[in-house]
Parts: sequence; structure tokens; C-alpha cells
Amino acid sequence: MELLVHGVGGTTPEEMLGDPRTVRVTGDDTAAVFRRAEDVQAGEGTRDEPVQEAYVWCNLTSGDSSRALWLLLLPFMVVNLAHWMRPAATGRHRAVRLYGLLVRLAALTLTVLLVAAACEVALDLVAWQCAGVQPCAHRHPWLTFLAPHASAAPGGHGTWWSLPGRRLALAALVPTALTVLLWYLSRRTWSAYESHRPMSHDPEPDTDGSALARPGFWYGRRLVARLRAAHTAAALLTVAAAVATPAVRFDHRPGGSAALDTLGRLLTASLLTCAAVVLGVVCRRGRSENRLDERLDRHVVRLLPFGALALLLLTVAYAGWARPGWRSTGRLPGDPAFGALMLAQGLLVVTLAVVAGYLHHRSPDPRAGMRGLGGPAVALLACALGGVMSGGVAQRVADWLDGTRALLPGPPVLLTWQASTIPPVLAVLLLLAARLGLGTARLARTERDRIRHEHPGEPEDPGRTRAIAHVRAMATLTDRAPLVVAVLAVTTLVLGAVALAGALATGKTPDGAARPAYDVVQAVAETAQTLGSWLVGLGFVLFVTWGRRAYKDASARRTIGILWDVGTFWPRAAHPFAPPCYAERAVPDLTWRMATWTHRTGGRLVLSGHSQGSVLAAAAAWQLPPSVRGRIALLTYGSPLERLYGRWFPAHFGPPALAALHHDVACWGNLYRRTDPIGGPVRVPGATTPEVDHAPLQDPLAYGRTPAHPLPAPILGHSDYPADPAFAHLRAHLLSRLRPPLPGPRPKPDRPGEDGNGTG
Repeated sequence: MELLVHGVGGTTPEEMLGDPRTVRVTGDDTAAVFRRAEDVQAGEGTRDEPVQEAYVWCNLTSGDSSRALWLLLLPFMVVNLAHWMRPAATGRHRAVRLYGLLVRLAALTLTVLLVAAACEVALDLVAWQCAGVQPCAHRHPWLTFLAPHASAAPGGHGTWWSLPGRRLALAALVPTALTVLLWYLSRRTWSAYESHRPMSHDPEPDTDGSALARPGFWYGRRLVARLRAAHTAAALLTVAAAVATPAVRFDHRPGGSAALDTLGRLLTASLLTCAAVVLGVVCRRGRSENRLDERLDRHVVRLLPFGALALLLLTVAYAGWARPGWRSTGRLPGDPAFGALMLAQGLLVVTLAVVAGYLHHRSPDPRAGMRGLGGPAVALLACALGGVMSGGVAQRVADWLDGTRALLPGPPVLLTWQASTIPPVLAVLLLLAARLGLGTARLARTERDRIRHEHPGEPEDPGRTRAIAHVRAMATLTDRAPLVVAVLAVTTLVLGAVALAGALATGKTPDGAARPAYDVVQAVAETAQTLGSWLVGLGFVLFVTWGRRAYKDASARRTIGILWDVGTFWPRAAHPFAPPCYAERAVPDLTWRMATWTHRTGGRLVLSGHSQGSVLAAAAAWQLPPSVRGRIALLTYGSPLERLYGRWFPAHFGPPALAALHHDVACWGNLYRRTDPIGGPVRVPGATTPEVDHAPLQDPLAYGRTPAHPLPAPILGHSDYPADPAFAHLRAHLLSRLRPPLPGPRPKPDRPGEDGNGTG
């Protein structure tokens, strides 16, 4: 049998099998295996060509239009990728566990940051600042019922909600609803993805192979449930702290109520205790990959969100108590909280870089992206993305509420400075794009000379030569991704330090000698803040437009699905609110199909994967028992196994892992083109080039018009690999190697009645 696995973007079984009549053999509407109608009743082994089956998994990522809104979870997805990008390290178990712990802590800070930003918008900007100022409340009539006596409508009085604590309690519904939404999405996807039980098999000996061969690798049900409980509790505690802090500060003042002061102290101690429990749950041991862990945590972990919710309700009741003389002035005390979060993220990323550098130094891999520092860089970008989104949204809402009247203090100074970093980041991106564009243009000119020498004797077509050279040069941009990530990481680190220093220095008026320079810096910062605010508003409009289009346009859904095809291959090991891992459904599907078919028929199988499908094929082959793995031929084309996954995820797709896979399967062939921006050679260590990697395919198939190609042949790039004759040759070669040798003719007996063994 030949099992086909498609790549990113998806396709139909009719296109994969080349037949308009296909039948679903097994599976459901989300992912299924199809055959040609004429092959449904065909017996395996009754003809020369293998029976083809197509595994269609595109609906796991791009089938539902609501997945367009998963773009909101982008920081969570990025920090989850950082967990899997650690360098390969043999025998460094403590350092590996420390690496995972640091990433989980960074992911927890992102959850707190997102909810804190929602609290800043709803509690501080809307309920505390705008509703407490008469001109601002009158500009927004929907806030009138929250206005205190001094700013109530003429002839009226403040409502029951006018007290500051009650306004905060009502506004707390917004971040609480956001937390419940994140919990619900994680819970629903947890039931749909992580609940698929992979095929169990005995753990293999601890070798230098990939961890993807471990029985529990694709079954992170317990860890996701544990982290979901911890992050939900942390989010609810963040809301409770935002509501309780101003009330506690007011009750601590001289002459305040002793009973409320005592209650505030007890509530603060309870919040800190629950936060310590949350931190302990996150710091517990991470994934259990060496066995299929089907248990779920009980008692403390499962009750943790309910305890946090109870504390939130107590906090709301405490803050809503009437306090004579309490008025909302200035802004809520959010500056220390956001500053502490930013500082904690910076320390976590720096420590993570030290651990990653140590692991890379112990097991150096020259092909690893950024010398093993890809994980810390990506974690830094995730934190920066969360900070910029939080600061930009807060600044945009403040501008919308206040307009140009300067009536409100605005968001915390640190968030304002974070919003001001958006224009410099875009400027750096533009400069980097210009540099890459110039380099690509130079490479294209070099490729033109190479293309002329590749087609001697044919009349040159300058336009055709330029087109081929341009596609080849553009395909190399994938290999420049480490430079882009490194530049963004360094820029983010520098601008983050500047934002933190600027926030600390704001409000400190210099002496007369330094006043002119201070005024210039302040003017530049205010301009950048205003521009950053408008850029965030523009980005939000574009996001909403794209999301609305995705509900109606299948092509837009497919584009967004491609993003998740690449970003959500890995299980949720660091952040439970990240988009779900589709491979936790696809890999068990493929493994069960291959294992049951080979057990039932005793036959051999060709596993054919294109693009991301080749990654799923390799992951499924790793999950097979060694006896079944040796009966599999692997055919990959347009594969990012080494070019992307091997460089960015060296611990799981590095040279030792690919070498182990090559050793375990019966045979392996790989095809790629120089015009392909995704696929490339797999570079199996110790394997000769013809053994695994075929020579680069010619693209286009013909330079000019020929009798075989009377019309100009297209430049295929990443698509339509079976159109190349080399594909059929390599497939036939793998089939010939996979088939067992036919038995030789029996020898003639020496005497009548005696067989070849000399027995009657």
C-alpha cells in the first residue's frame, strides 16, 4: 500500500488520488483516509502497483472559519514554540528540565500580562478614570450610570454603581469574561485534540534518536489540564488583585476602618498564598513522554480555579463596600505591576539563553539556528509581542476615551513607552527588508549566469532567465530566517530596556542644563507614542477585516490555516491557551492506520509525504513499533524536515534523530528543488547523497519550447512534485527495494521420488 499525506494548505482526496470517484475508508469529517472507488474492494498484493490511500487532515487546521480568531493567541503560540526549540543535549536531564521550567514561567507571565492589560483597559481607563471625570463621562453616555455625584447628569444623583469600588467590581466582568473564554477554548480543544489516545507500545532504549518515538510524546492530556487550571487561576487572581489593590490602599490610610483594613490584609494574604500554589503547580515536573500517562491531576490542581474564583468573588464584595470619602483620582497603581512583569520576563529570557547556550556547547550542532539560541530569541519575541499588544491597545483606548482634551492621566507610563516602540520596530523591519532585498537581487544576478550555463546550445530568453533566477533567489530567503529573528530579538531587547528606563525616568525633571535635551527626547517619545497608538488601531482594523473575510472566503481561511499548520504542529507543553496541536490527532491516525494494516495483511507500505505532510509522516514512522518501522519506505518531497525543523528544533529533528530514522525504516528517498522556499535536502549523517537525497530537480522541466513541452513549462517551486519524471523513478526504486526478493526455483531431485533435500 502507498499512503499519501498532503502538505500545508490542504487539498482534496480527488486531487491526491487523481480520480474524481473516491470513497472514505476510515475517519470522520475532520480527518479521514480515502481510496479510489475501484480500489475499495481490491485485495492487497493482487496486482503489481500498490493500492493508494490519501490521508486528508486539512480540516484540523483550516476547516473551521472561527479559527481565524486564533490570531489573538499568537503570543501564546510563539512562546509554546520556544519550548521545543531547545538545543539537543544527551544526558543533561537537569538542564533540560530547567529549560522547560523557564519557558513555562515565561508563558505564565504572558497570561498575567494579557489579563492585566484587559484590567488596565476596563478597570483603570474606563471605570476608574473616564467614569470619574465629568467631561469624559458626558462624552460617552453609556458611562453616565457609573458617574459619581459630582459628575452625574444635571438634576440627577449618582447611582448605586457610582462608588469607585462598585465601578471596579462591574468592570471586572470584562477580564473575567476573557479568562472564561480562554478557559473554554482550551477545554474544548483539549477534548477534541489531546483526548485522542495514540497507539501504545513499549518504550525504546534511550538512544540518540528523537523523542518523537516515545509512547507518550503525542499525549499531553495531563499536562495541558494541569497548566490550564494554573493559568486560569492566575488570570482570576490577576483580576482580583486589580480590584483589591485600590481598596486595600484606601483602607490602609490613617483613620480608615480597622475592620476593612484587617479584612484587606487577610484577603491580600489569601491572594498571595493562592498565587504561590499556582506557581508551585507550574513548576512541577513537565511532560511525561516515556509512558502513556492517562491519569489526571485531582484535588488541589483541579480545585485551583474554583478557589481563585471564590477569592475573586470575595474581593468584589470587599471592594464594593461603601467607603465614605473614597474618590477615583489619578490612575490605578499599575505601574509597579507592569514594571515587575517586564523585568521578570527579561530575567527569565536571559536565564533561558544561558541554559540554551550551555546545552548547545555540550552538544554543538553547526546547523542549529542561532547557535542554539533560537528558543530564547523566540521566547523574547513572544514577550515583546504581548507587551506591544498590551501597550498599544491601552494607549489606543485611552486616546479614544480622552480624545485631544488631555483630561485623563492615561495608561501606566510603561505601557505608553511600550506603545512607542512600535514605530522603531517597524523601521528596523523596513531596513532589514531592504537589506534582504538587495542581497536577493545580487543573488538573482549570480543565478542568471548559472542558468545560462545549465542550458548550453539553447537560445537564451532573457525574460525566462530572469524569472527562474528570481524564484531561486527568493527561495533562499528561508535560510535567512535566523538573521531576521536575531535582529528582531536584539532590537526588542534594546527597545525593552529603553522603555523600562524611560518609564522609570518619567516624572523626574532634570536641571536647567539638561532641560533642552530632555524636551527633545520627550517630544520624540510622545510622537512615537501617538504614532504607535494609531498603528495599533490600524492593525486592529486590519485584523477584524481579515477575520470577517475568513468567515466568508475559503481562501482566507486556508491562508490562516497555513499559519497554524506550521505553528501548531507541536503539543501544548508551555501554554495551555495556545492554539491546539493538530499532530496529536494526525500522528495517531497515521500510526493506527499503518500498524493495523501491516498486522492484518503482513504487507509492506510506502509512506509518501509532501511538505508538512513529510513531517507528519516522519513523526508517525517514529511512533510505530520497530518491527513495523522496518517495513516502511519513506518518500518525502518538498520536505522541511532538515531545512526548517532540523535547524530550529535540533533536539527532535537534529542529525542524530534523522540518522536514527534512516536506520530504522526500510528505505528513504527525498526530492527537492532549488526553487522551493520550504523543501530541501534532509542531509542524513552518514548517508550518501543518492541514497536519500536525490539531486536537485530541474525546475522548470524545460527552459524553452521543446517537442515534449511546446508551451512554456511552469516554474513549480514547492508544488506538483509528481509532475517531474524523477518522482516516478524514485518511487519505483523504493518499491523495488521494499518488495521482498522472490524465491528461487526449486532444485531438480537427483532420483525419482526424492526431493531436493534428499528425502522421499
